[in-house]
Amino acid sequence: MTDTNLPTFDGRAFINGDRVAAISGQTFDCISPVDGRVLTAVARSGEADVNAAVAAARAAFEDRRWSGMAPAARKRVMIKFADLVAAAGDELALTEALDMGKPVKYAKGVDVNAAANCIRWYGEAVDKIYDEIAPTADTALALITRQPVGVVGVIVPWNYPMIMAAWKIAPALAAGNSVVLKPSEKSPLTALRLAELALQAGIPAGVFNVVPGFGPEAGSPLALHMDVDCIAFTGSTPVGKKIHMMAGQSNLKRAWTELGGKSPNIVFADCPDLDRSVEAAVGSIFFNQGESCNAPSRLFVEESIKDAFLEKALKLVPGYQPGNPLDKNTVMGAIVDQVQLDNVMRYIGLGQSEGAKLLAGGALASPVAGGCYVQPTIFDGVKPEMTIAREEIFGPVLSVLSFSDAADVVKQANASVYGLQAAVWTRDINKAHGVARALRAGTVHVNSYDEDDITVPFGGFKQSGVGRDKSLHAFDKYTETKTTWIRIDSPL
Repeated sequence: MTDTNLPTFDGRAFINGDRVAAISGQTFDCISPVDGRVLTAVARSGEADVNAAVAAARAAFEDRRWSGMAPAARKRVMIKFADLVAAAGDELALTEALDMGKPVKYAKGVDVNAAANCIRWYGEAVDKIYDEIAPTADTALALITRQPVGVVGVIVPWNYPMIMAAWKIAPALAAGNSVVLKPSEKSPLTALRLAELALQAGIPAGVFNVVPGFGPEAGSPLALHMDVDCIAFTGSTPVGKKIHMMAGQSNLKRAWTELGGKSPNIVFADCPDLDRSVEAAVGSIFFNQGESCNAPSRLFVEESIKDAFLEKALKLVPGYQPGNPLDKNTVMGAIVDQVQLDNVMRYIGLGQSEGAKLLAGGALASPVAGGCYVQPTIFDGVKPEMTIAREEIFGPVLSVLSFSDAADVVKQANASVYGLQAAVWTRDINKAHGVARALRAGTVHVNSYDEDDITVPFGGFKQSGVGRDKSLHAFDKYTETKTTWIRIDSPL
């Protein structure tokens, strides 16, 4: 990678409409997993910075500079915000690729487009949601209205920084809330740029604030803050549990968490298109370097077709060898940092030591010196009790299990603490409906994987979290439902 045309980055926090250093003056290095270079120094926000951001957000909410605008007026600003995100697409995509290692082609074609579309969709939706009048007796008029919850704290992960931020800030802002966003310390740069674009679009100062920093130093104070009305989090299940505890021990703020997954992908022998099922299984686990909470990391293949399936799958693996994320032809980039790379390699080692058969990959790669890369990896002969079949790896590692009975595979698929997504491949409509209904997951794909859009909710069962992102259902997280009961003494 050369320095030609690489942007310079401002790592300062964004509070009350201004870029500011951390009050402590401390910073941390933002290191690119592409080649190990330091991209910039980032403000190491702490409790004092969170307090300042929350105070700015509260003042903006209380004086109604944003919440008091008519929905149609907020809509116009949100659409302009989306347009600015789209216009800055090349810059944002390059930033994302450098910051967390994903291929620039997907950062632009997937992440930027999805973030802009999300912001636009919620902006367009907000003036089309009607309140209600309850069917009371003539002696009363009961109004049921939605009102913004107030100050929303948002904590997002490093794997899809723009998309995860957009899924939360877009409905929260469209509903009239003020927001304090804490991006992951592993990939904070696009969040900071989004705040600048929001201000440029016309979202008033103080309404959207960004405090980069580490979880214990910035995330915890946000979750514990007594003046934050709602906390929305995407990340690991262990941290999500702490978020709920902090919400309870502070002001009983609403806590919405989208957490981990170990998604089962079930392919029956009567799959209508074996090639397509193979492409989906391989492409979905290796997309974004496997750093996706909904990655179909448990592949259940009916015994009678397993050999044919794996033969086709192994032929696709060479096409997913990691490359320079800045190369437009790269389809699998870098693991986000050395810590995560070491964790992925630890799981690969566990798979081998517990008796799984390594069919492909399993080793480090080095397409760019100094970067964090691992080969796409497939294990066969995986047993349900193995660590790689139970724990979320968050890397390009596929565990293949076989089955011969539909009821048994559903039982195995559901034998997980997670329940985010799942898939079933069959030409039998009765089997498809029956298995889909029996799977304990927030989304079940039939004869596809990871096909959706902004119109459908995203979230999970069990320890995959609470609440839903996307769709109109997301407004439920960021609004209060109020009843106004008006007595009518002399009905005609």
